[in-house]
Amino acid sequence: MSATDPGGPAPPAGLGPGPGAPPPRVRLTERGPLLIDGPVDLLLPDGTVLHCERPVVAVCTCRRSRRYPLCDTSHRARRPRPRGDAPPFPPGDSGQTPG
Repeated sequence: MSATDPGGPAPPAGLGPGPGAPPPRVRLTERGPLLIDGPVDLLLPDGTVLHCERPVVAVCTCRRSRRYPLCDTSHRARRPRPRGDAPPFPPGDSGQTPG
């Protein structure tokens, strides 16, 4: 995988940035959602497309949201783990996800 070849299937026609457009910026937060600069189309596992016009779209990573896949800040209600028990962020030294 590389920055120019993400290694996954291409998005359906009409999704993704157009030619010459900068890719959307995605920010990983340590204890919250993925923050994606919008507007953005989210392709869901069942094939439906969720179009989000917001300037920043928060995508739930904890699966506690009642509005999943969008974050409703439900992650704030769970008890945080003590700092020493938290997994490393980002994982490993390579920046790659394990597996």
